[in-house]
Amino acid sequence: MEILIKNICCIGAGYVGGPTMTMMASKCPDLIFNVVDINKTRITSWNNEDLSKLPIFEPGLEELIAKTRNKNLFFSTNIKEAIESADIIFISVNTPTKTKGLGAGKSSDLKWVEASARQVAKYSKGYTIVVEKSTLPVRTAEVIENILKTAKTNSKKEEISFDVLSNPEFLAEGTAIKDLDKPDRVLIGGDNKNAMIALNNIYKAWVPEDKILFTNIWSSELAKLTSNAFLAQRVSSINSISAICEVTGADIREV
Repeated sequence: MEILIKNICCIGAGYVGGPTMTMMASKCPDLIFNVVDINKTRITSWNNEDLSKLPIFEPGLEELIAKTRNKNLFFSTNIKEAIESADIIFISVNTPTKTKGLGAGKSSDLKWVEASARQVAKYSKGYTIVVEKSTLPVRTAEVIENILKTAKTNSKKEEISFDVLSNPEFLAEGTAIKDLDKPDRVLIGGDNKNAMIALNNIYKAWVPEDKILFTNIWSSELAKLTSNAFLAQRVSSINSISAICEVTGADIREV
């Protein structure tokens, strides 16, 4: 059964959410995109008429904002209204390292992800696809699903239902717009094929279908962490080789 999508909400107007929704809005002019955040200052910056005052700088972002903002792309703090009207909701909030409690200094703090899931559970209407966009530990989707299931069990709104997908970002600072426009791959992890196809239909407006990959949800979550780990290993390795070059007189650029 085909799932029709008209309204998209993104909770989190940070480095990932803002540019990603802007690119989607520029490629899908028939869809409505609402980017919401509790940070009023950040939302004010996204709505600033002076595009040089956007909260982040990425080459090409200003032009896309000018093309889409207040046409089919909107930034606001009205989370309730955006969730109520959304067919797909992206969770793109910060996941800082815990500073206290179990796992302090090592594990991710999921409080904002969990808070977003509770807001989705509280305000959503009908069927909603919930998409993880933040970088998250493996099986975080299970946490989100449990929050949504509990809300459905306790709700008097019998018609509400959810599917959770994983759609991690692979962006590099300074080339985010280029990475979004021509991605090496788009990863969609989930259990419901119809929900995955619905998200795929947004991306295929500009991404070749052979670059859109379907996996199970846990593989998608782990793929993002693995990508980050491999990048860190490459950086560590080249730093070590650079140190050897300095000692031996070799030229790192030639090596």
